[in-house]
Amino acid sequence: MTYSIAQAAERSGLSIDTLRYYERIGLVDPPARDSGGRRTYSEEDLGWLIFLTRLRTTGMPIRMMREYAQLRHRGDATAGRRKQMLHEHRASVRERIAELQTCLHVLEYKITHYEQIESTFVEGITA
Repeated sequence: MTYSIAQAAERSGLSIDTLRYYERIGLVDPPARDSGGRRTYSEEDLGWLIFLTRLRTTGMPIRMMREYAQLRHRGDATAGRRKQMLHEHRASVRERIAELQTCLHVLEYKITHYEQIESTFVEGITA
């Protein structure tokens, strides 16, 4: 099955402009073209786009994504380096998650604090 650029954008969560940008900077291979010259994306292309979306969502810089894509093109001989990159990025993601958990605890504390203030205020009015 193949997908138009609009369908690929929708399924990957990327915009059409982002797909074209990723193609221009070498993150995505130029897709096949139909008889009308329109881009067509394969299931494999879509899988790669979704993976890139996940990397970007986790905060991987475009520079690192490009390096990863270049290594991918060189084949299995680069599997070790790609794995290392993902290990390093995973550590960074885990640090961010821990930091966000700390922030979440502070927010929960403050929300509870304000709920207590509101509760005391309402009780004071009705007393």
